[in-house]
Formats: sequence, C-alpha cells, structure tokens
Amino acid sequence: MSENNDQTSEEFNEATLNENRSWGSGFRLNGTRYATSLFWQPLRNSDDPYTEVEEASTNVLEGADLFAIKKGKSPQFGLCVSSQGYKSGTYVAAVSLISALPYVSSFLAVFKVKEGWWYVCVRNDVILSDGDMLFLNEEDAKAQFSSMLVVPDWGYKIAPAEWNIADTREENLATLLENASKESLQKIHALRGGKLLAVIIAGCLLGAWLISTLYSLITRSGAVKPITAPIAIKKVEPNAPPPEPKPWESIEDPSEIFEYCLSGVQDLINVPTPGWVIGGITCSSKAIVTSWHKQVGRLIWIDKALKNADVTFASRSISPNGNEVMASLAMPKITVKNSPPTYILGDLINTLNDLSQSIQMPFGISPQTTTSPQQNVYKSVKISFSSKHDPLVWRDILTKFSGFTINVIKYDVHANTWYYEGAIYAL
Repeated sequence: MSENNDQTSEEFNEATLNENRSWGSGFRLNGTRYATSLFWQPLRNSDDPYTEVEEASTNVLEGADLFAIKKGKSPQFGLCVSSQGYKSGTYVAAVSLISALPYVSSFLAVFKVKEGWWYVCVRNDVILSDGDMLFLNEEDAKAQFSSMLVVPDWGYKIAPAEWNIADTREENLATLLENASKESLQKIHALRGGKLLAVIIAGCLLGAWLISTLYSLITRSGAVKPITAPIAIKKVEPNAPPPEPKPWESIEDPSEIFEYCLSGVQDLINVPTPGWVIGGITCSSKAIVTSWHKQVGRLIWIDKALKNADVTFASRSISPNGNEVMASLAMPKITVKNSPPTYILGDLINTLNDLSQSIQMPFGISPQTTTSPQQNVYKSVKISFSSKHDPLVWRDILTKFSGFTINVIKYDVHANTWYYEGAIYAL
C-alpha cells in the first residue's frame, strides 16, 4: 500500500512539473522507474569522473545535483536536477537501452510509453546532447525523429508502428530493458572513491601527528623545537594560448539564409517537369537540394526540362534505376557577422517557451553544449518546429534573438509545410 501511495505521489508531482514544460523526467515500466532527458557530456577521465561532473554542474548545467555514468568505448556522464523530478537511485533509461543493444553503435529510436514518447539518438556509441528526451507531445517527438532520418547508416531505426515510417520497426521496450544492465542516478556532492579515501587518510595522518607531538612534549626535556614548514616551490606557469574566437563571432547571417532559401524553393517548384514529381526541398547555408521522381515518361524528359529551366544548377545526379534525379542550387555567399548572446540559458528557455505559448506554435526546445579544442564550453538552445508560414515570416521573429543560427530548413511541397531547425547561443 505504501509503495502504491509513493507511486501515486510521484506521478502527481511529475504531472505538476510537466504543466510548464514540453518534456518529462522519466517513465515507469513494469513497476520500475527510469530517468530520461539527462544532459549528456563526454567524459575525458574515466578513472576520476567526479571532478569533471562537479565542474559541469557549476559551468554547464547550473544547479545539477544528480548524475550517471555511461561506460563503453565513448564514456559519458549525464546531468540532471532533482527539483525537476529526478531522484537519487533511479535507473537511467538510456544506459540500459544501450546495454540492451550491445552490437549497434548507432541507433535512432522513439518508444511510446505511458508518460509520452521517449526519443533516443546514439551515434558512434555517443548519446547526442539532445538524444535522450521524453517528449510529452507526439508531434514534437515525430519531428525530432524525422529530422535525424536524413542522416545515413543507422544500425536500428525504431518507431511506433502507427507512425508508418518506412524502414523503421517497433520494438517492445519492456523486453529490451528487462535484462539490461542498470546504472542509477547518484548525488554529485557525496563523498566517494578517491575523495573518501583521501579524507580517511588525512584523518589518520592528523591523528598520528597529534599523538607523536604529544609524546614528544611529554618525554623530551628542554625547549621544543619549532616546527618549520617547507617553502612551497613556485610554479612557473606556461604562456597561455591566445584566446580562441567565440562561435558567435562568425555566424552566417540567418536573415540572408531565410531569404535565399525561400527564393530557391520558389525557383525549384516553378520548374515544369512533365511526368516527373518534385519531392521535398532542403536548405542549408551551402546549398538547396531536391529530387524528382518519375511517374510517367522517360529520363530524357526530365533531363531536357532541367536544362531548359531558368535556374542554374550546381549539381545533378541520376539514380541507378533511372527513376530519380537529384539536383542542387548553390547558395549565394552568406555574410558572416558577430552576433553575441544576450540571454543566460535559463532565461532563454523561458523566453522561447513564452513565445511559443503566445503565438500558439509548439517548439521543440532542448539545451546543448559544445566543447572547443581549448576546452571552452559554449551553451546554446536548439529550437525546431513545423509551420505553414514561409521563411520571411519566421525571419522577422527569430532574428530578434542575437546569437541565432540556422541548421536546416525543409519544405514539404505536397503538404505546403516548412520545418525549421536552428540554435540560439546563451551566456
């Protein structure tokens, strides 16, 4: 009875927290609680992970007080904050799932659970910074999953059967996790390992010194010789490397990308291609890419249509079966500018959530970090969403955020829907 009461209380607290956010901290499966939505970082020193974890709890995810370790070829640690619904001792879902798929180094998955849709993305044995997320909204999970499908060479692509996504399969999460290894959340500031041993040794040495000093005072006659402390050797610090440029000091102007993308999409959909149907169109800062599929006719029809189009293609290629033609337009040179962040991470997330609510447009929002070659950590918030509005509408809204960058823009010709994905740097 007590266990049921605890479970009910836990579910109530989780529901209360989820009223103000788009993600959940965990799910319950066959009576076992699993933690999700951890903030994963690379672990450089597996022999002493606690120093890195404590530094990250101060500099990367402020307020983090719980963590977990993922071992293997690419060790990582995940951070979370207990006030967001996490509890010490809870099993970590991502670590268990990886151990359940030991021969797959890269997989993309979404599992439907009672609490929502758990999205997992592991690439070359690394959990991506936004690759462990329990979405409360199905469309958010589907959009995130779909955005990663363009990346090739997934060992597994797992998705709910009702999504009807090609080349994916549904797996029973309970079966996968049943016999998987378990890793639990731990408190960050608990004494453990080398630190605990150091405290014990220091205590023993202090006790021995006190006993020895008292013995000397009692048994020796004459003046007690003063204890002299050794002079610390002054360390000569090496010359500091020159400061590295910050990533926001050379951002490709998102306003230009929005404009050029819309113009290129309009040019492509206006190319007449008898018997051939255009597919999705993808924009990046380098190129605009699309393809045409044959419904009727011959390859020479599309070849002639593209040659006579009022568009200059940067590249064209034909599939081996001759039923698909891919082509790209080169993006004009994008202006590079300095666009420093103006929000701290927490304030930026709150501002984006408020914007999402005010315009009734659900955003996929997740914090992420990158570590530079000089080990400087830079924070940002990834934002993604689908909309019927074209890039010029969103240009006026999103470019108000200093530090905004665009990752990709996709246009679904048949649904007349745009997908946007970018990031905003934070202080």
